[in-house]
Amino acid sequence: MDILKVENISKSFDNKQIIDNINMYIKKGELISLLGVSGVGKSTLFNIIAGVLSPSSGKIIFEGSDITNKSGYISYMLQKDLLLEHKTIIDNVSLPLVIKGMSKNQARSKSQAYFDIFGLTDCEKLYPKELSGGMRQRAALLRTYLFSDHLALLDEPFSALDTITKSEMHTWYLGIIKKIKLSTIFITHDIDEAILLSDRIYIMNGNPGTIGDEIIIDKSLSNKDGFSLSSDFLAYKKIVIESLNKKTVGI
Repeated sequence: MDILKVENISKSFDNKQIIDNINMYIKKGELISLLGVSGVGKSTLFNIIAGVLSPSSGKIIFEGSDITNKSGYISYMLQKDLLLEHKTIIDNVSLPLVIKGMSKNQARSKSQAYFDIFGLTDCEKLYPKELSGGMRQRAALLRTYLFSDHLALLDEPFSALDTITKSEMHTWYLGIIKKIKLSTIFITHDIDEAILLSDRIYIMNGNPGTIGDEIIIDKSLSNKDGFSLSSDFLAYKKIVIESLNKKTVGI
C-alpha cells in the first residue's frame, strides 16, 4: 500500500523553476532516500510534502487523502536536533503532543512509554547538554515520531555525527523503524548511507531539480553482515555514481 504519493509537483520562486514535475511514492514500512547534490531542491520538496510550502502545481496524497498545503500530517526532522536546552528530555520529546492539545502530564506519560524502545532509558530528567550527539538524535527522532507515527521526513539527521556514531545510528534506526513500523523518506548527500539504509533510492538532480533514476536495493543482500565491504555494495555504488553523473553533466 502506498502511504504517500507525490504527483507532478513543481515549484518556482521569483519566476525561477526550482523543482519540476516530481513524481514518487513510498509504501508503508519503507525507507527511501532522496540522493542528490546541494541545491537541487530536495529540501524544497520536503517542505512541500510537509505542507509548510505551497507547490506551484501538483498534489501530495497521504493515506488516500489530498493534503497539499496542509501541515500537521507528516513529521519533519531537520539536520540539527533543535532540542530546547532549557527543557528536560521528557518535555522536549513530548512537546508535539502538548502542542496538539494534550495535557503536559498526559504527554509525558505517552512519551515515557517509548523511552526504552528508543534507547533513552533514565534520560527523562536530563537536559540536552548532558547527552551525547547520538543520544540527542535519538531524542529528536522520538519527538519526530510522536508528532506523526506514520511517516517521517528526515533531512540528513546523522550528518553531524562522527563515522563510528553514524554507523551505530544506522543500525539502530533500521531496527527501530521495524519495531514501530515507521515509514521514512531520507535526504542525504552520502551515497554509502543511502545504499545501506534504503529500500529504494531516488536520484534527484538537474536544474530545475527532477527525479532521475529509481534504484531498488535488494534487502536480502544489504541485510547481510559485511555488506558495506562486499562486491554487491560496490556494484550499487557504481550504479548510483553513474546515475548522478549522467544527469548532472552541463549543470
